[in-house]
Amino acid sequence: MKKSIRFSFLFIVNLFLISTAQLFAQDDPNSDFIDPVKFSQEFHPFPPTEALVTIDGYDNFYLGISTAEPHGSINPRNPKQSFTGWNINTAFRSNNGLSWIQSAPQFGVSMSGDPVTAFDSLGNLYYQNMFGSPIQGAKVMKSTDNGTTWGPSLTGVSGRDKNWIAADQTSGPYANYVYGVMTGPSASSAGNFWRTTDMGATWNQTTVMNTQVLPGMMVAVGPNVAGGNNISGGCVYVVTHSGSNASGIYTFYVSTNGGSSFTLKSTQSFSNLIGTETSGRSTVAGMRTRPYPMIASDNSWGPFRGRLYLVYASNNPSGNGNKSDIFSRYSTDQGATWSTPVIVNDDPNSQSNFQFFPAIWADKETGRLFAKWYDTRRVPTSDSMDVYASYSDDGGITWAPNQRITNKTFKIKLSSSGSAPAYQGDYDAISSAGNVSLAIWTDFRNNNYGSYVGYFPDYALTVSPENAQMYNADDSLTVSVNIPSVKLWSDKVKFTATLSPTPVSGSLSVQFPQGDSLMSFPSSLPVKIKTAGEVSTGSYTLVIEGSGPNGIPVHQRTVSILVQQVVPVELTSFQAEQKENTVTLAWMTATETNNRGFEVERKIQTGLITEDWQKIGYLEGAGTVTEAQKYSFTDRDLNKIGKFSYRLRQIDLDGQHQYSSEVFVHVDKPVLFGLSKNYPNPFNPSTRIEYYLPESAEMTLKVYDAIGREVAVLVNGFTEAGRHDIIFNASGLSSGIYIYEMKAGSFLARQKMSLVK
Repeated sequence: MKKSIRFSFLFIVNLFLISTAQLFAQDDPNSDFIDPVKFSQEFHPFPPTEALVTIDGYDNFYLGISTAEPHGSINPRNPKQSFTGWNINTAFRSNNGLSWIQSAPQFGVSMSGDPVTAFDSLGNLYYQNMFGSPIQGAKVMKSTDNGTTWGPSLTGVSGRDKNWIAADQTSGPYANYVYGVMTGPSASSAGNFWRTTDMGATWNQTTVMNTQVLPGMMVAVGPNVAGGNNISGGCVYVVTHSGSNASGIYTFYVSTNGGSSFTLKSTQSFSNLIGTETSGRSTVAGMRTRPYPMIASDNSWGPFRGRLYLVYASNNPSGNGNKSDIFSRYSTDQGATWSTPVIVNDDPNSQSNFQFFPAIWADKETGRLFAKWYDTRRVPTSDSMDVYASYSDDGGITWAPNQRITNKTFKIKLSSSGSAPAYQGDYDAISSAGNVSLAIWTDFRNNNYGSYVGYFPDYALTVSPENAQMYNADDSLTVSVNIPSVKLWSDKVKFTATLSPTPVSGSLSVQFPQGDSLMSFPSSLPVKIKTAGEVSTGSYTLVIEGSGPNGIPVHQRTVSILVQQVVPVELTSFQAEQKENTVTLAWMTATETNNRGFEVERKIQTGLITEDWQKIGYLEGAGTVTEAQKYSFTDRDLNKIGKFSYRLRQIDLDGQHQYSSEVFVHVDKPVLFGLSKNYPNPFNPSTRIEYYLPESAEMTLKVYDAIGREVAVLVNGFTEAGRHDIIFNASGLSSGIYIYEMKAGSFLARQKMSLVK
């Protein structure tokens, strides 16, 4: 609790400091500052751990409400460890791939947002965030334990807008160098490049790229395979962003000496507008967005080692007001020349939908190139969207069938984000370990800045039943673990199962009788739970966890198990059948031991009133038998409408008893005239009276005192058939016993009620 309060206070201080400098500033299309005025109303404290959102078996992990523009990374040494950050300084860590913990460090200065992250090959985490008002650069902090503790806050790059970071995860000559870029301090043209060569102990600037104007400068690391070389981490790539919003210019640089110096390789005019230009910005449904150049390089030892990738969004066809696609290109000569573009999104008519906000990652082990983006293909009006993703295993030439990552579609523009161009972020991220990625995005499904993550490729996971009962001795229960569908998942899923709490007496065992893994989909496997040695009765939880070969994707499902004492009667069926104003109960037993008999109990819910369980009958049991026995009981002359619930109270010869499950019927129309007891009773000063008419009739409902004087007329006239109720207010009467009387044709009924003041 103290940590959350402290975070909220620091956020407000930071927000105030930013606001004093930018409160009356006009929207600058050459900057991507977060709008502090809007977010002074939007921010809410985030929860301490994630809330799992599961729809159709697929999980999205909800990490609370932040302020968009997230980034995240997976630890290459432990894929279950991830770290994510959202504006302005909202961060989470996960050590098991399932649960997420608040982990934002305190930089010691006023933070301004745009958090970015990176792990080096040793598992050191770097977290970078802009600071100052006006913005002076980006601070960076290092953690050796996935964000649990942090080193000192250092300036990792200077500039005024949109920083980025990349780490050399190879074992080459520049292993564990970390590089940072940022739009320079002036609004003319500059892009600063900084690096650390001593794992974050010091940071220094080496280069200024004079072609950086628009936000979107990015850095990536790849091998140097030119001229027969094969140097891991031998190429550091930087792309700058200039030109105009309507006609962007990407300029590509490469360093082959660990970032000491750079060579300009090419200048390309690939991008144009996204959607509709408003005040110098691209907008989709009023939300601002950008054709950022996103780059990555293949560090694997596969056939496309050294390939440099570019992914971006642009209208297709180009032109204001058209719809955008996601384009990918690759270069095999360090960015000097580029392939023809490939459209990543595979919607049948891409000119009918928007695709924007791309993010990419090239896996260093497998070479798989991942991409994710926002996509409106499920909504013909293009005012709502999902997150989609795909991957390429052939060097960006073709892309796998697109997959929907979000499990709920949401409106694009928040109702509170103001007029276009409305800030709702300008980028997000994807990271991978092997053939599995973690997508990080901002989600507006609840009309706020929801922070979400999810796996891709992925599999749906369900269990059945989700609630079960078993006896405490020599009993067994089988739970089915199901993968009903997948999103391009084709690898093994391995399962574990644990039960808690540990019983005080006896034992509960869990087994996978057909093995603990699934390899083909859709498919399922059984999990068997056994009781032995008089297990303590009570509630237990079975946790079933499935994970991929390297630990992700990882998902959990739970089964609630009620362990009951062994009963001497094995009830095989219990049914209720209603006909007019009669309910017939029928049940059967397979065996009976010392069975004295069955009490039949009933509970009636009429309107807002639910009665207590009442005994309405008793049938003798068969004692001890091994043959099947049949029983029946009839509940007659029902004079109410509502839900009628029934249960059996089986009683042993020694007086011990056990309840059956409940059965119920609904009586929707009265078959007899009826007058119910008032509720509450005694009352002060009001009570409810219910009455029933199987047919329309002239009727009266009157109240009399104890000596027969009429004190109130509640109903007098023609009344439709059905159930009725009326409130009797006795505020003008004195305490005592009163009689209420109903007359309808030949029907006459009276009930007593007690007014206590």
